Amino acid sequence: MCKQSLTKLTLAAASLCLSPLLSAQDSEIPRTEYGHPDFQGFYTFRTITPLQRPRELENLEVLTPEQAEEWEAYENRRQNRDLIIDSVGGAGYPPGVISYNEFWYERGSETIADRRTSLIYDPPNGRIPGLNEAGRQRRSAYQQMVFNSAGPEGRTTVDRCITGFVGGPPMIPGSYNNNMQLVQTEDHVMILNEMVHTARIIPYADDFDIKQDKWEGNSIAHWEDDTLIIETKGWYHTYNLRGMSNEAHVIERFSRGDDNTLEYDFTVTDPLSWDEPWSARVPLRASPDPVFEYACHEGNHGLMGILAGWRRYEVMGFNGDGSPKSETGVVPTSE
Repeated sequence: MCKQSLTKLTLAAASLCLSPLLSAQDSEIPRTEYGHPDFQGFYTFRTITPLQRPRELENLEVLTPEQAEEWEAYENRRQNRDLIIDSVGGAGYPPGVISYNEFWYERGSETIADRRTSLIYDPPNGRIPGLNEAGRQRRSAYQQMVFNSAGPEGRTTVDRCITGFVGGPPMIPGSYNNNMQLVQTEDHVMILNEMVHTARIIPYADDFDIKQDKWEGNSIAHWEDDTLIIETKGWYHTYNLRGMSNEAHVIERFSRGDDNTLEYDFTVTDPLSWDEPWSARVPLRASPDPVFEYACHEGNHGLMGILAGWRRYEVMGFNGDGSPKSETGVVPTSE
């Protein structure tokens, strides 16, 4: 009887000792069958927090709850396309026909949870560093190429429905389609961005094996503890939407924030654009909706009209914006 009581007491004590361990195991983040944290799922990264800190908030790194509420109300009204008068313009649009109405936008209506005034956290001023000389020359050549619009190659990759918008790398929130899917296998990670419906199939590797440059660059992945690291080099073109050159190096970091959020952190280094790197942090919030097909048709149907209109202006002696051509034939890039 004593032995039986002692056995019960021992088992009870053992169960008490094991309870914290079992609880700790239960609270661990889910893992795939390969032992890595399971980040798979659909996410949205829409937010009204801008990439760069607005000039009017340059002395504020973080907003108070009251300031955040006021900022959200101000920005939601300022950016509302239904409130913009065509003849006046606004929210970055010059006077003219304003594209779309508010129904089509999905920019997000709230600041990020920590109420930072910019997604960029380094440099501390929350803004992308100014372009260096090499970057300015490349940007000037790009602007002139787009202005001349000599052929399809003279239009942006966005116009041509190839790359751009919010797809990345790096992924940066925009006006709509801020949605993505993440899939993990034993030896690859796949990131599908809704816009422009591009899938980055990224192998786990220790070093790059770049056989050819790609529109979205060449990416490799590895794990550092429970953080997924993706590095990208080798862009096909030097007219990247972010202003990056083909020498750019982007490092993306994915880690678990909470049950419904991944922390997405990235750093851009490009000696042919900026003299210092810049970094930003964006929350990826779990989404109940799948990624839908983004069918971009502007590059299929609009490009002919763009180029035809440009050639017509040239025959009439005008620039593409309808202004008279300069006597030298050189078009200032500021136009």
